[in-house]
Amino acid sequence: MNKPLRRVAVFCGLLVLALLLRVNYVQFVQGDALANDKHNRRVSINQFAQPRGDIIVDGKSLTGSVETPGSDFKYKATFKDGPMWAPVTGYASQAYQTTFLEGVYDKFLTGNDDRLFFNRTIDMLTGKEKQGGKVITTLNAKAQLAAFTGLGNKKGAVAALDPRTGAILALASTPSYDPSSFAGSSTKTDQKNWLALQKENNPDEPMLNRALRQVYPPGSTFKVVTAAAALENNLYTDIDAPTRSPLPFKLPLSSKNLDNEGDLPCLNASLRVALKVSCNTVFGKIGDDLKLDKMREQAEKFGFNQEITTPVRADASVYSKKMDAPSNVLSAIGQYNTAATPLQMAMVAAAIANDGKLMQPYMVDKLQAPNLNVIEQTKPHEFSQPVSPANAQKLQQMMETVVKDGTGKNAQIDGVTVGGKTGTAQHGVANSKNPYAWFISYAKTADGSPVAVAVVVEDSDASRDDISGGGLAAPIAKKVMEAVLNK
Repeated sequence: MNKPLRRVAVFCGLLVLALLLRVNYVQFVQGDALANDKHNRRVSINQFAQPRGDIIVDGKSLTGSVETPGSDFKYKATFKDGPMWAPVTGYASQAYQTTFLEGVYDKFLTGNDDRLFFNRTIDMLTGKEKQGGKVITTLNAKAQLAAFTGLGNKKGAVAALDPRTGAILALASTPSYDPSSFAGSSTKTDQKNWLALQKENNPDEPMLNRALRQVYPPGSTFKVVTAAAALENNLYTDIDAPTRSPLPFKLPLSSKNLDNEGDLPCLNASLRVALKVSCNTVFGKIGDDLKLDKMREQAEKFGFNQEITTPVRADASVYSKKMDAPSNVLSAIGQYNTAATPLQMAMVAAAIANDGKLMQPYMVDKLQAPNLNVIEQTKPHEFSQPVSPANAQKLQQMMETVVKDGTGKNAQIDGVTVGGKTGTAQHGVANSKNPYAWFISYAKTADGSPVAVAVVVEDSDASRDDISGGGLAAPIAKKVMEAVLNK
């Protein structure tokens, strides 16, 4: 072979080698990424090539599927009572992907999960259409209805837990949306409905899951965390003994006083009295006495400063790691940078109700194959131990006094012991906007505490003077607790 031909042969050989390397790289290295790329239309077509598996509450399906003729997507998802359950199910849209449980368990619901390989094989051999698995939730339908209807046309959220296990019983957010309204892809109506729900077109943000993804200043409900810090650090041990709390209390490094909401008996008030009437001065002084690190450590034991997986992600609640002394005082009463999701504050109430043991929140009890075999079962497990059993019982006494004789009377339930804490959190520059109304609570029976609830009302038609945690949020919490107790 002459020299020019040899060069051409070598060059062609290198091209073939490069082509082989590229083909193998695409097939074996990039294969999964390309197969699952959201821009790969075949992925979406495969998602909706068969009916999706159902999301189940109390043995009944929240979701379903219907055929979509005239489209390369064979089926689209449907949702029963969509607005009420949207914070749980999320959506499954041919055009806009999936979220929340529909997103977390998309492969399981479509039947493409590797754990359903045996079922897929049997279906293929018997000629059956591929079937998706079922997601069995921990939600309580009556509690969810009570939460959703209780919020009504108010902007806000509710989170309810079983303190003994961490099971999520209710997760409501208003205003909401119907996931069925944009489940398809081929009609202008789906696109119109989707665009109408986007933040830039709808300032009420109906697609925002306020129970998991919105943090609010918790206001006076955070005083329960501050009281826990005082007890755990032995600043005070007797909840009925006087505290070292001057009135007025001057903010450290400042000439300004920390004010109470009205003429309250807060001078050296005991922890029980201070929580009952919600003394800013007492709990602000505790924050100043304990300093930033101890306050932050106590908040983090309850779950602050970390994302919570339910398995749907909940945003991290915040107790700032760097603050000056006056900012720490304000944070200790639930203001300044302190911010919490409703789920986080339900976790605070649940830990206290469960004698100091905080269980990991979860909303999926089990995953079930089409043949009813259980593929995965959630086992409740401990998240942390924020307070000792003895101190948790002291906090219970304090919270039960709030409901019996204090600002939480609207949460009283005949024949049931209820503990709670109200909160009215400042909102806007110089408190210029309507405050947020909070209430956290638990109900106690002879068998322990089956439910803990957090409610926040972000906005309502009530006048500013009528907005309070006890007036707006406590009645909603009461309905949710009653729904669980009367199941």
